[in-house]
Amino acid sequence: MASAVLNLLNSILDWLTVALDAPSARAVIFGVPIGGHLVVEVLLLVVILFLLSQKSYKPPKRPLTEKEIDELCQDWVPEPLIPSITKEMQSEPPVLESAAGPHTIINGKEVVNFASANYLGFIGHEKLLDSCTASLEKYGVGSCGPRGFYGTIDVHLDCEARIAKFLGTPDSILYSYGLSTLFSAIPCFCKKGDIVIVDEGVHWGIQNGLYLSRSTIVYFKHNDMESLRGTLEKITAENKRAKKLRRYIVVEAVYQNSGQIALLDEIIRLKEKYRFRVLLDESNSIGVLGSSGRGLTEHYGVPVEKVDIITAAMGHALATEGGFCTGSARVVDHQRLSSSGYVFSASLSPYLASGAITAIDVLEENPNLISKLKGNITVLWEGLSDVQGLAIASNQQSPIVFLKLEKSTGSLKSDMRILQDIADRMLKEHSVLVVASKRSTLDKCRLPVGISLFVSAAHSESDLLKACESLKRVASAVLGKCK
Repeated sequence: MASAVLNLLNSILDWLTVALDAPSARAVIFGVPIGGHLVVEVLLLVVILFLLSQKSYKPPKRPLTEKEIDELCQDWVPEPLIPSITKEMQSEPPVLESAAGPHTIINGKEVVNFASANYLGFIGHEKLLDSCTASLEKYGVGSCGPRGFYGTIDVHLDCEARIAKFLGTPDSILYSYGLSTLFSAIPCFCKKGDIVIVDEGVHWGIQNGLYLSRSTIVYFKHNDMESLRGTLEKITAENKRAKKLRRYIVVEAVYQNSGQIALLDEIIRLKEKYRFRVLLDESNSIGVLGSSGRGLTEHYGVPVEKVDIITAAMGHALATEGGFCTGSARVVDHQRLSSSGYVFSASLSPYLASGAITAIDVLEENPNLISKLKGNITVLWEGLSDVQGLAIASNQQSPIVFLKLEKSTGSLKSDMRILQDIADRMLKEHSVLVVASKRSTLDKCRLPVGISLFVSAAHSESDLLKACESLKRVASAVLGKCK
């Protein structure tokens, strides 16, 4: 074999000598005449194979000297603590100079407010103000301690009992901040290894609670029951032998990112068929849905005990702050020992708990507030049904009227820029405050962005008509330029 290779190389060298002297000559290797270009290609191939077969050079391993370490440290530049702020990130939101009622003051000018989730018009309500004032005089501003140590005040227990009585559940637990309810309740029940089936449109508070739980998260299409059924079927088939596996379905009653209403009756049917638990966030439905404002369960006529865990922020219809989780006594008791937001945070300010109690009392005394709110939703929904370039994506009974672009630009940033331009012009030119979608770098919501109008029972008919007419004019002007 070696002699044959040597003979081949000698023949190649002979041919190269002839080729250099006479370009038109042809080499003869093993009695076969071969063109010069083919020989060169063969030679290059041999050289390449030879080089590839050689081991790469590795310098000998040795520890760095002190001098080399010092030089590397001097050249090292740490990454910035925060990323550079782009133009898109810069934002100066309107600053309110009065209570966030149906009308508020911005830059010394009165505007119609559709940016606050003041669904029942309780902001500035006389009975709530009196209740909070009396509580402040009795308890002060706060407890300065967690509930489990020295932060439990009798008004906290009264508020928990009042919420449970209103919703028809055995017990409730209060949290000092609306979002911390979800940050804490979800990881309290959902652990690493559990499976959580989640609507892809849930708001960031739920997303973060799921992230903290370290559970296996599976998303289904927004408010699509066929997608949910298929997902449950697949998960069940893949985990038939996982007897101890805990499985949950997490949805919002009224989706903050779309204004859609969850189809609870179908969700409960699927939950019972595939043996999952349901966690329902009622932040935007308490005080809104149902004949007496008891939320999504009343809206669909579903027994409240069929929902395993119900959470809600009190900063919307109840016009206070904090949040609560309600359900069975075992569900509540478990959180008192295992929920980080309850165990480690200072308890809810007493006057806020007192305000929530009074808000529920006023709601029960004035069921006409629900009718007024639903009437206002209908007026606004119908008035905005033919806005040029925008389409209503929300449910006709939702207190969040959500409009998205009929034709997306294909870029999330461009869509958000257009919508923010509409919102800015609404405020500047027509004194109507609305909300354009803003997505932080942490928010993984997969739904289209849009403009939200939060309807209140305190809005007058003229407020609603003004919003409709203003939005039609501004949308026509802004979107007409984009064509």
